[in-house]
Amino acid sequence: MTATQPWEPGRATIEIRSIARSKKLNISYKLHARDRLAERSLIVSDVLHALKYGNVYQAPIPATRAGHYRYRIECRTPNSGSRTIGVVVIPSKSGCLIKVVSVMWIDEFERNAGSIIGVPEDE
Repeated sequence: MTATQPWEPGRATIEIRSIARSKKLNISYKLHARDRLAERSLIVSDVLHALKYGNVYQAPIPATRAGHYRYRIECRTPNSGSRTIGVVVIPSKSGCLIKVVSVMWIDEFERNAGSIIGVPEDE
């Protein structure tokens, strides 16, 4: 596997799943992500499930740190009922690190103008 980013969505799915399944996984949460988890009555295991089994469907957005990118991985999780969650992450293969930036309901994201991952294409 390649560590060079940005990754196209299919490659991002493989890379993020690989990092999430590693025994060396180092995961951190921005305060915003922790607040969104509590607001949506989701738990850390929902995020881990999405990272291990979810899919990236959109192109990445550059993060504020050069050479790093934000990806949104989407998945239905055991605690989300029939709803799909989106987890915005900044992965790094070196150090086996995933920084969780935000957690959202995909159906709510689609209704709102803009988000932490970027502005909808129709704007």
